Amino acid sequence: MHADGAGLGKVEVRLKWDPSPYGEPARHLDIIAATYPAADPHGRPEYVVYHENRAPDGTINMTRHSENGLGLGYVEVLQLEFERMVSAYGRVVVGVAIHQDGGPRTFGDLTHCGVLVVEGYRTLLADDFAGVADATAATIAEFTRDAAGCWHFGELIRGFDSDPTVFMAEMGSARR
Repeated sequence: MHADGAGLGKVEVRLKWDPSPYGEPARHLDIIAATYPAADPHGRPEYVVYHENRAPDGTINMTRHSENGLGLGYVEVLQLEFERMVSAYGRVVVGVAIHQDGGPRTFGDLTHCGVLVVEGYRTLLADDFAGVADATAATIAEFTRDAAGCWHFGELIRGFDSDPTVFMAEMGSARR
């Protein structure tokens, strides 16, 4: 949080899932963050962070990345530093996409899959994707900046039937 207690400071999005059974292709999920300009918060993203990419200004970056889950707790972590983000950005949408290597997979096909969004020791969201079990990708959180410049969290669990590339383009669209 900011020193004055208003808005979000540094937030982490953590993702976990079990690896695929022996002999099956690896289950690979990615956390994806799309940043939108304040002037057009539902338009095209200004930039997208995924894999080991980070924001051009370093305010959003992957601190941990996994291509197979490992089953050892939260193995992929995205960090967002809202207190450092420039005022040109007014919205950030975070989602999770399943790579479709080896055939179609949905969240319902995965075991022990879950996401945790925290600010320090405060849990903002904990979800197991049960509500989007038939989806191949899902948004999970929306962060918006208010008129005073403070960032706020909103739960945004929405399922998509997209591969990661298509999902990056559509994840921030206005509700359907």
